[in-house]
Amino acid sequence: MTRRVSPQRAVARFDSGYLHIAGFGIGVCVVFVCAIASLSWGAASISPATTIDALLHFDPTLREHLIIRTVRLPRVLLGAAVGAALAVAGGIMQGLTRNPLASPGILGVNAGASLAVVLTTLWVGGLSPSIAAGVASLGAGISAIAVYTIASLGNRGITPIKLTLAGAMVAALLSAAVSGMLVVNQRTLDDIRFWLAGSLVGQDLQTIVQSLVGIGVGLTFALALGKAITVLSLGDDLARSLGQATGRVKGMALLAVALLAGSAVSVAGPIGFVGLVVPNAVRLFIKVDYRWILAYSALFGASLLLLADMAARMLVPSGELPVGTIVALLGAPFFIYLVRWKVQ
Repeated sequence: MTRRVSPQRAVARFDSGYLHIAGFGIGVCVVFVCAIASLSWGAASISPATTIDALLHFDPTLREHLIIRTVRLPRVLLGAAVGAALAVAGGIMQGLTRNPLASPGILGVNAGASLAVVLTTLWVGGLSPSIAAGVASLGAGISAIAVYTIASLGNRGITPIKLTLAGAMVAALLSAAVSGMLVVNQRTLDDIRFWLAGSLVGQDLQTIVQSLVGIGVGLTFALALGKAITVLSLGDDLARSLGQATGRVKGMALLAVALLAGSAVSVAGPIGFVGLVVPNAVRLFIKVDYRWILAYSALFGASLLLLADMAARMLVPSGELPVGTIVALLGAPFFIYLVRWKVQ
């Protein structure tokens, strides 16, 4: 006779170390498949075998190899890194605030990074990738502090609704400031219009490598904070009773979010909803351990953005949509679901 296992028991079984490791391996395979598919599919379809051959045995005399190595490979690396960065940043924010609606896009962090980049570009002209990443990270950090401060005002302190409303207000204000500055400078608007919608287009490999330093540092920093964020997500009082310096952990987590979101926005624009959708989806299987939540978020954030980028290229054969538009189409229904069923 077959024993039936309840959903709660099935989740509990998954929420154990050896299954986490197995699931992580599956996640790595998913990212690899998405990357190969993104390298192969496009205006010029190339077989996966040719794609792998171009990666392992590059021949500059072959047209397909040139397309893969000079056009598609930088884009795939950028998409995977930006998706991982935004998803992990969202996971950190949700763990710190215990708010399923927290994400870099909804709480105004991406808007702060965008404003910093646009303002600096108008002031000093073109920015190098490393300077743009630093400026965007600073803007992201300031915006996050402003939202947290506004949400903490009042007798009840921070609540999920207050935090979401504060983030929406700050995001709207900063986005309006960006629009106002670009209206009076049409040339800059023409240069960065596609970037503002969230795009992976037009970056060469050298530029991407420079931009991804901040993402690499931010991911390393974030994953190292996983255990501390797990404790903090259970409540400040419990964390203090266990001897955790909550203020220091929050400060380091804020730095990680600023590095991740700022670096991602500086090179790909303010792509929303990745940091909202992915961590919430991961928590369907991993309930409280942020060491694994953040690691899984990195993998599935990378996969999501690679899939969205493929859709952006294939839905309009004569051109392409900004990848931020595709992610928004996927993320908006999930946001409605969270507001309806998850936020009290």
